[in-house]
This record gives sequence, structure tokens and C-alpha cells, in this order.
Amino acid sequence: MPAPRNSGEPGREGDWRPRAPLEALRRRAALLARARAFFGDRGYLEVETPVLGRAGAADAQLAQFTVGDPVSGTLYLQTSPEYAMKRLIMAGSGSIFQITKAFRQGEAGRFHNPEFTLIEWYGLGYDHRRLIEEACALVAELVPPLRGSARIVTFRQAFRDALSVDPIEDRTERLRAIACARLPSVRGLALDDRDELLDLLMSHAVAPGFPAGGLTVVTDYPASQAALARINPGGLADRFEIYCGALELANGFYEAARHAEYAERFAGEERKRRERSLPAVAPDRRLLAALAEGDLPECAGCALGLDRVLMVAMKAAHIHEVLAFPAESA
Repeated sequence: MPAPRNSGEPGREGDWRPRAPLEALRRRAALLARARAFFGDRGYLEVETPVLGRAGAADAQLAQFTVGDPVSGTLYLQTSPEYAMKRLIMAGSGSIFQITKAFRQGEAGRFHNPEFTLIEWYGLGYDHRRLIEEACALVAELVPPLRGSARIVTFRQAFRDALSVDPIEDRTERLRAIACARLPSVRGLALDDRDELLDLLMSHAVAPGFPAGGLTVVTDYPASQAALARINPGGLADRFEIYCGALELANGFYEAARHAEYAERFAGEERKRRERSLPAVAPDRRLLAALAEGDLPECAGCALGLDRVLMVAMKAAHIHEVLAFPAESA
């Protein structure tokens, strides 16, 4: 007999029942099994890395949960297993994947929960083009109706199609004017940061125009949004994101390889933190130590949000429909 659905108010003490129906839990288990088979068939090694680490994410846009430990000092709940997985690659692991929990502070809503499930993997010898094919094949394996639906568009072309603006060349003032015209709720805000403007426009004005019921892969991001992706000869980042309709499912890179690139980008993110009066986050010194011994082997990596994929598979309107115990019910 199925467990009764939670009919109480969200977050009420005593509401012990899971928020998601048991069918969602069964579908989740099936997706996990399919994902493991997918990578097993391709020779990937499944690994585990800590969800609690001494280093936090360099990315200034990510708010992290910290834990104060009397013995270890400040620890961070990981926003992604990226740094630890790259240390494994440097140690000779070969192509690896993991299915893990990740954590981001201040992210709650229709498509967000502070704790979420990631499938993250790194293919050795891959560039981002090959990884795009594999990532779309994985999504199609998990959600068969999406098979064969992927279209690829550059970041620049996506903005031109939606807003008749060049996000690489046009001035920030033009982007700001378009944001204010298209999104009345932002009028009166400073909107001085170009990358924040681009993120805002992508989320609220560009991605909503992507075909519903199919995959859109956006490639060739501005260099300022490279994170740890390579910069190609055209001056753009070898980074991609995969959307189903307007919903972002995955983010991938043709990974930067050199110690100097990582040190420079970590330092750049730390400058952004200071400028925005955000808490300082020390760079991952163990990853930097690994890279000081040699370049990261050529590889591409991708992180796929399993909860969102399950939402697509079940046609769920809210992430709570696919989580047994979202943050408010934990």
C-alpha cells in the first residue's frame, strides 16, 4: 500500500511523510541504475570523493555551506566534486564518474534545492564536442523521448536569435538597456556586472525561447565565463550547457590543463569575492600541488543534475515532486 501523500503545510514540525510519491522514488532508482550501466558500458570507473572538504569552490557566484569543526577548522560542503575528481585523474584513474550529493547555499525554488544530486564525469582524451555527444546520449538514455532532439547553437547565436544583440561584442550599456526593457523587475538595479547581466538575460529572456520538449546545447561562451574551461583560438570558452526547453540540465568543459591557468583563475575569482564583500575562499592547494607536477591529462568533464532530469522524465512542475525530503522537510 503506498504511503499517504503529505497533506500538511510545508516545513511543519511533525510532517514526517515524504514529499515525493513512491513512484518518483522508483523512477529515481531506475535512472540511477541506467546511469551506472551507461558509464560501465563505456569503461568508466565509478569513484567517490568527499562531500565535506577543506577547500571550497573558487567560483564567486556560488554561495557555500561551511562547517566549523574544532579539530579540522573550517570545512565546506562541496558544490561539485570537480577538484577531487581532477586529483584522481592526476593520480592516473583514467575516465571516471560519480553520482553524489552537492550543496549550494541560497538556492531554493521550483528548480532548486540546497542539496541536490549530480552525475559528474570526466572522459580522458575527450574534447567538449565529443563530450556533448556523450552527454546528450546519457540524457536520451535516461529520458528516451529526448533521443535525437538535440540542437547545437553558440552562445552568440542564441542571443542574436532571441534579442538581436551580440553578447560578446556589444557594450554593457546595451545589454543593460535590453534587460530593463525585457525584465521590468530589474529596473532601478545597478546591473553593472556584465556576466551577471548575461546570466540574467540567458535565464529570463534567451532560454525561455528554446524549443520545449527537446534539448538545446549552447556552446562557445565568453571567456569571462570560462570557469575552468579552455579558451579556444577564437578567444571563447570551450564550455557548453544543455537545456531541455528553458531548464538547464548540464554544464560541461573542455578542461583547462595547466597549473598557471588554475592559479590565475582562482586568483581572479578571489578578487571578485573581495570586490563584492563576499567571504574569502582559499584556493584548493592540493589540486594546485597536483598540477604543479604536470598538466592535467587532456579531458572534458560534465555535471548533470539528476533531480532535474527526473523532473523532465516525470513531467514534474516542481523539484519537490521528485525529492523524498527537500530542505524544508528534512
